[in-house]
Amino acid sequence: MAKALFAVALWLCTSLSVLAATPQKKPPTWGELTQEQQQVLAPLAVDWDNLDPARKRKWIGIAKRYPKMKPDEQARVQRRMQAWVKLTPKERQAARERYKKLEKLPPDKKQELKQQWEEYNRLPEQERRKLGSTPRKPAVPAGAAKSPAEPTPPPTAPPALSEERVNPVAPTPPANR
Repeated sequence: MAKALFAVALWLCTSLSVLAATPQKKPPTWGELTQEQQQVLAPLAVDWDNLDPARKRKWIGIAKRYPKMKPDEQARVQRRMQAWVKLTPKERQAARERYKKLEKLPPDKKQELKQQWEEYNRLPEQERRKLGSTPRKPAVPAGAAKSPAEPTPPPTAPPALSEERVNPVAPTPPANR
């Protein structure tokens, strides 16, 4: 019995050490992607080789699911990818942080934001542009009172809640650049 246990323990140790020593497969370079993956991920072509491995795996997963998506979902993925590549690294990081923050909200708050976003989307395009180009003011700390003469700023677009996990960017209106 002791020999059998020793043999199993020895086998586990050697098996685990082999697994630990095996490096995780590197995600492919742009040239190593299939033609279909390159077509779906075309907006990312310029930045592809600079993306970290986890991000590449995420995008490859999206490309794999892409053919099964409805045409309107495919169009949304393409629009969001194009918007994503136009962001600076700092803007991308801020978008990721906003997304993580939104994910932690309780369901009732998520629903409230979703309703606000839908109301925003029902506005005429000109009104949305006007709201989207309005710089956001920092939140007033609790306890700090506004002076009565201080006008209330117009509402800005609420952050979006993504119904799918395609892109961590909240689809806010593009700022005029």
